[in-house]
Amino acid sequence: MGRTPCCEEMGLKKGPWTPEEDFILTSYIQQHGHSNWRALPKLAGLLRCGKSCRLRWLNYLRPDVKRGNFTEDEEDIIIKLHGLLGNRCAHHMSCYFFVYQ
Repeated sequence: MGRTPCCEEMGLKKGPWTPEEDFILTSYIQQHGHSNWRALPKLAGLLRCGKSCRLRWLNYLRPDVKRGNFTEDEEDIIIKLHGLLGNRCAHHMSCYFFVYQ
């Protein structure tokens, strides 16, 4: 039971993304949104699986993904949380600051 494998034996491309694919994915999402990740690659004209498109968008192409180093304020918060709650929470908060701000 369950879903069929997303990339297996379907002729879909694996490996590094090209700048052209990034442009196609970004353009499509800006025009149409991303309500159905499994259908998006076919609608956008990409030979990728929906999971690959979703991860590429969420981790690299979204306009609100923060790049670069932490600010001093962010570092202070992470250090305080580490002292208060330990490694696990500090790690999650560092991911939060890196991705969402």
